Amino acid sequence: MSDLSRPSSEPTPQGIALFPRRPEDRLRLALRRLDEAVASQSHATAGLRAAIGDLSRTMSRLGDSVSGYRHALDMTAAEIERALASARRLQATADRMAV
Repeated sequence: MSDLSRPSSEPTPQGIALFPRRPEDRLRLALRRLDEAVASQSHATAGLRAAIGDLSRTMSRLGDSVSGYRHALDMTAAEIERALASARRLQATADRMAV
């Protein structure tokens, strides 16, 4: 193959990439590059979908965690209220005994 008909994907011995001269070669090269671009975009889209799926699962776990934390806080608040009521009763009893 001469240097003038060599497709641009094959560099010359001097390291210069030549553009194909014949229209059908240029078309073939353009289609090959389009296929490569579409494949690359498809790969990137699959990666994006996977990342969105990971994010969705992470957000779901976070929601479950926040819900569990809220429940624990509610239980703690109820226990504090019971402890305060018991302390008030104990204080009232101690006040009656002190007089």
